[in-house]
Amino acid sequence: MSPALRRHPRFISLEGGEGAGKTTALNAIRAALQAQGGEVVLTREPGGTPLAERIRALVLTPDPEIAAEPLSAEAELLLVFAARAQHVRQVIEPALRRGCYVLSDRFTDSSYAYQGGGRGLEPAWIAELERRAVGLLPGLTLLLDVDVAVGRARANGRDLWPDRIESEQDDFFQRVRAVFRERATQDPTRFRLIDASQDQAGVAAQVVDAINAYLTKEGGNG
Repeated sequence: MSPALRRHPRFISLEGGEGAGKTTALNAIRAALQAQGGEVVLTREPGGTPLAERIRALVLTPDPEIAAEPLSAEAELLLVFAARAQHVRQVIEPALRRGCYVLSDRFTDSSYAYQGGGRGLEPAWIAELERRAVGLLPGLTLLLDVDVAVGRARANGRDLWPDRIESEQDDFFQRVRAVFRERATQDPTRFRLIDASQDQAGVAAQVVDAINAYLTKEGGNG
């Protein structure tokens, strides 16, 4: 029998599509958490450890030496979960045991959105990998939601060399966004939907309000 997922109140993830403004939001969230005192560990996925960062490069970086061998959707999913398992064991769980807040730029919801919605892989398979290889859920997930056309226009103005996923077509990102929004609807106690169509200051204000409301609800023990 698969182990149950554990939700940790000091673990916070940030999700969203391309061009949603995650960098600004992450800085605002980190500042809000630091105001509560204690250590804040900021990390990202895929990646977060030296080994996981090497896996990230395999997943995201176009390699002309293997251009004739496209990465299959199944291989992409398994690589992402290999990186995530390492990330959880080496960074996230030790930091939580020390009493830190952990703030992750993406977590397993991205696999449901990108490899599930975008690539068309079965959610049940992703859920099984999540239970067996990860076993952990954030206490709070902030979802930066923005229209695909708006987000891609922002990203295109920023990324001179898009990675494998950033190079996908609009219909791919429409499916990604739909799954993110569906997951937020299905788990409203964990998700907070942020209107990322606003300017950077507006997005930052929303995420800070969401963090402060969450910490108040958790009694300061987030």
